[in-house]
Amino acid sequence: MTVLAIDTSNQALGVALYDEDKVIGEYITNLKKNHSVRIMPAIQLLMKDCERSPRDLTKIVVAQGPGSYTGVRIGVTIAKTLAWSLHLPLVGISSLEILAAGAGRYFNGAVAPIFDARRGQVYSGLYRFQNNELVTVQNDALVMMAEWAEKLKPTEKQILFIGNDLNIHRPTIEEILGDQAIFAEVTENNPRPSELALLGKDKPAEDIHSFVPNYIRLAEAEAKWLEARGQK
Repeated sequence: MTVLAIDTSNQALGVALYDEDKVIGEYITNLKKNHSVRIMPAIQLLMKDCERSPRDLTKIVVAQGPGSYTGVRIGVTIAKTLAWSLHLPLVGISSLEILAAGAGRYFNGAVAPIFDARRGQVYSGLYRFQNNELVTVQNDALVMMAEWAEKLKPTEKQILFIGNDLNIHRPTIEEILGDQAIFAEVTENNPRPSELALLGKDKPAEDIHSFVPNYIRLAEAEAKWLEARGQK
């Protein structure tokens, strides 16, 4: 079993190869560069270094969103193309779930992964590990950071916040939650493609042709297009 994991859903780009209960290769960058130009060379380099060919692959797992609209589309398109052309099963995983898995396994409490969505908004959800399995406590959503922090406050338990965009929203989180908020170390804030592979390796395949990104909200251009035509 050789699983190829692909994540281009946010600024961090990541690919990994998981083979027989072992991560044999992982590539991550966190740069403001064009994912569409870099993702295929990254996959090719990783597979070459790990001495794997396309015929060795048994499954494709991709970060399905939310995140950057363009980034999510790139990853999903590449994953669907590979899965279809190589006749491989395809699995999608929430981009927030991947982030939560990175540091939450050893935190005795809930984890709130954060992606900035501008204008004080974030993509977030709430997760926790139970019996070594990551479970969803609150579904992924687009929320105002201040409202999200207020919603989490009544739990009266510490919550681990994680993500590369924490610096943008940390003052709001600290003001509302105080010592309830724990912040991941900078080394933990990149989504790990190896965690993506682990999350998806045993999940059932999805229909390739109907598989679509999970944007949570419409892109601004799409929303305006629908609004102009009187649609919701």
